[in-house]
Amino acid sequence: MKAGRCAQLALTIAATACAWAAQADDAGPALKAGQEYLITTNYPNNLHVIDVASDTLFKSCQMPDKFGPGTALMAPDNRTAYVLNNHYADIYGIDLDTCKTTFHANLSSVPGETGMSMYSFALSPDGKEVYATVNPTQRLNDHYVVKPPRLEVYKTADGLEAKPVRTFPMPRQVYLMRAADDGSLFFVGPDIYKMDVKTGNYTVALPLRTWNRKGYSAPDVLYFWPHQSPRHEFSMLYTIAKFKDAKQDPNEAQPLYGYLSIDLKTGKAHTQEFADLTEIYFTGLRSPKDPNQIYGVLNRLAKYDIKQRKLIKAANLEHTYYCVTFDKKGDKLYLGGTFNDLAVFNPDTLEKVKNIKLPGGDMSTTTPQVFIR
Repeated sequence: MKAGRCAQLALTIAATACAWAAQADDAGPALKAGQEYLITTNYPNNLHVIDVASDTLFKSCQMPDKFGPGTALMAPDNRTAYVLNNHYADIYGIDLDTCKTTFHANLSSVPGETGMSMYSFALSPDGKEVYATVNPTQRLNDHYVVKPPRLEVYKTADGLEAKPVRTFPMPRQVYLMRAADDGSLFFVGPDIYKMDVKTGNYTVALPLRTWNRKGYSAPDVLYFWPHQSPRHEFSMLYTIAKFKDAKQDPNEAQPLYGYLSIDLKTGKAHTQEFADLTEIYFTGLRSPKDPNQIYGVLNRLAKYDIKQRKLIKAANLEHTYYCVTFDKKGDKLYLGGTFNDLAVFNPDTLEKVKNIKLPGGDMSTTTPQVFIR
């Protein structure tokens, strides 16, 4: 009997040791200081790290719960990736060295409510706080009540049981946000707003729906990708109609593409049209090397001269890509989203360099982010 118990104990110890070994193996290697990496997410619930120097898969982490939308932001420490996931209902912090979850905020923090964020979360510039626009629905016995949205503020130091430490009212239809270097929060809804995250007070930083520009329509913005770009700007594309005359006949109007940008260092905002609207792009970014060049992607990859409003070059793609991302120097252009591969292009020639195939399924509307450890 004693020998049997010893044998069982030995088997248990061996199984536990194997489990820990497997977990360590799954975590993969730690990231190297000074190296440039790219993160992206995909189904079934993966967080991938790409080595930018070699354009190869460096490691993959399995995230908790379920996938969707997989929107990721890198923390200022360049060690932790924060991901909006689990069907838009939770935010997780993933340590990229160990693949362990170090932060978790359930956005359904009020009993009886289901809370979700439509891509709208951000990190403070010091990495100590997480901001999320929560759209709550109260579940009653026979019907649902859609309640006003709110900003919830979390402390990253609160770890796996993070609860809101501050909440503030928010406008409806907020779908994207970024924090500026001075700690203020810019977020996009009917207009672009600037908020003091200590008081909850906000003002219009850049009008969109209320943009009364003579001879033009209001701009239309549909953008779900919070780029952490080398230019350190909060940017997105818009479309707008330039009317022929005071009659404002839409059939005679000239549809244009433009971009809007908020410098996260200075807070200065500006807008600029750069092309006739001849095809749809889901995302666009200005070159880190030349701010007069902007690249857009969806069914084609296109490169424009902003001042001349001229198409410089376009490249056909093997399939649709949603999101365009630069490396830090602007020497490489990555296309992500949709399927399970990242396409790498030369931004000067628009020639494809290679495809990086990722384990798992499609990336959906994920935002690839490049950073240096």
